[in-house]
Amino acid sequence: MADLHFLLDARRLKAMAKARGQALQRTLYQALQEAIAQGRLQAGAVLPSSRDLARDLGMGRNGVIHAYEQLAAEGYVQPNRQGTVVAAFAAVSSASTPHSQRAVPSNATVSQRVAGCDRRRTPEDDLRPFMPGMPALDAFPFATWQRLCDKALKQGSTLDLGYRHAVGEPELRQAIATYLRAARGVRCDADQVTVTDGTQHSLELCAHILADVGDTAWIEHPGYGGARTALQQAGLLVVPVTVDADGIAPPEAWWHDKPPRMIYTTPSHQYPLGSVLSLPRRLRLIEQARQCGAWILEDDYDSEFRHEGPPLAAMQGQVDDAPVVYLGTFSKSMFPALRLGFIVWPQALADRALGVVGDLVRRGRPFEQRALAAFIDEGHFTRHLRKMRKLYALRQAALREAISSQWPLPGEVLGGQAGMHLVLSLPASGPHAVLDMALARCAYEQGVSPRPLSMYGTGGIAGFNGLVMGYANTHEDRMAPALGQVVNALSQLKAQRK
Repeated sequence: MADLHFLLDARRLKAMAKARGQALQRTLYQALQEAIAQGRLQAGAVLPSSRDLARDLGMGRNGVIHAYEQLAAEGYVQPNRQGTVVAAFAAVSSASTPHSQRAVPSNATVSQRVAGCDRRRTPEDDLRPFMPGMPALDAFPFATWQRLCDKALKQGSTLDLGYRHAVGEPELRQAIATYLRAARGVRCDADQVTVTDGTQHSLELCAHILADVGDTAWIEHPGYGGARTALQQAGLLVVPVTVDADGIAPPEAWWHDKPPRMIYTTPSHQYPLGSVLSLPRRLRLIEQARQCGAWILEDDYDSEFRHEGPPLAAMQGQVDDAPVVYLGTFSKSMFPALRLGFIVWPQALADRALGVVGDLVRRGRPFEQRALAAFIDEGHFTRHLRKMRKLYALRQAALREAISSQWPLPGEVLGGQAGMHLVLSLPASGPHAVLDMALARCAYEQGVSPRPLSMYGTGGIAGFNGLVMGYANTHEDRMAPALGQVVNALSQLKAQRK
């Protein structure tokens, strides 16, 4: 019982309690619990009576009783005729092996669906210069948003605390439909709209509702990695389709050899290259999809921020009864933490799809949804977008100027007609060759976060080597110094080769 005498030494326990800033009875419970769990106190060991232990430790008897009762409630000890004894169960771990050194069980693996997923970053990383997809958070009308949220909370009731409408709050569905008809030429009513947690969630729902395991899905190459992940995890066979200056370009033979069930595309502003799907290709894609029974998932990415010419109409509204499911998000137009997006189902599919959604999701956050509905209905959303278009045009110009004056390598700047990022191509061969993965990693160490273009590919991406550089979250005055950090990273990379 040497271990027991050591554990219940009054001076030791009081020192531990002081160091941890907690009551002595809590420290007593923890010391006994750890000793039992680690096997240092064996099954059948008899603990001192509460009266004797309270006297030895100089504490109230009620405190000892409380510690013993907690241990008993958790199954570590049990009372019998001898007193309070350690329960007869195997130790959780070896007495000689510290917790931090225990071996990981051989079966501690993740599923094959997520085995290739490991993108760890902090919220601070997202706020660094050149992070793609991050809007100008410093320019968001926070006071207006706070007022609308407060109003939504005040007008709420206890009914709002339960599970809400699976397809979203009626006010927000109506506001989205009204806005899309006017601003994007989308043909829809509120009963076609499903509110989601963002584009990723929308894609997951579409994959489960519109396709079966083993069906083929075409995605853009290079393209949005979230689409690839969502469709693969739904059990679809993902086929990358090359993108050129006019958007997604499926070979004609594929319609017969690899017919898709779903086609994911970003026609208004291809992500990440920035190309726009031409009208002939839009019409051809719709017609071919109709003939082979495929659904087109139109992710209207960055359509709100067009910098050259008038806004482009959505594919969904360009042809009667188009087999197009329209996807949108407020993560870029508002702020990412809002986590609200939407699906507009074709009218012929709406009733069936909306009936299924209730079995797949449980909806909440009614107050944020109503606040967003008011933000749209009162005109704040349109004014905010107008302000952001001007701001992003200024910031894009500042980035182009910095590249023109500072960038030492031959290359081309892609995109810029819309959106919040540019692509800076990098030489893949010759004396100036540099791999985008290596440069992005080195730039991160310098404090900036451009993304390598090659990471947007699937299974190799020959011919695409560059940096995807977001400019929306970087002030114009900060653009040149931030690019200077990328140039420093390039110099450092070259020095490492010598």
